[in-house]
Amino acid sequence: MFVNEQINAREVLVIDADGTQLGVLKTSEALELAREKKLDLVNVAPNARPPVCRMMDYGKFKYEQSKKDREARKRQKVTTVKEIKLRPNIDKHDFDVKVKRGQKFLENGDKIKVTVMFRGREITHPEIAQRLCKQLVEDLKDYGVVEKPARQEGRNMIMILTPKS
Repeated sequence: MFVNEQINAREVLVIDADGTQLGVLKTSEALELAREKKLDLVNVAPNARPPVCRMMDYGKFKYEQSKKDREARKRQKVTTVKEIKLRPNIDKHDFDVKVKRGQKFLENGDKIKVTVMFRGREITHPEIAQRLCKQLVEDLKDYGVVEKPARQEGRNMIMILTPKS
């Protein structure tokens, strides 16, 4: 954003501090008018023909803008990815504990990366891991949906769940 002497156009469309259009003026005249009112001339639309400049207190404008940016960052929800690791021969109770943990993660708005880890010859039975993933999705269907379906990557099967909106 160009301010005062940084504006290099010959003529600009000038808007007063209260929003009224003053018309097309030479840049030097617009700068003089802004100085008389103890304001800055700020180029708000540099690509327009002629460029649009507004008279305002630039320091106050920057402060308000930074305040809006901070407020927007506060409202922004940061989603984190939590991981649940399973084994193909997991016990029923242990699986239920993992389901409850996943439920809490999804209720808090976090994504879940489900990893089924294979050891040794377990990798020859990927259907067991597929069944585990399907069961987990079924148990968590009220809380989340599948973003990335179960897929084998090396010695792991990975699936990603996101919270329902």
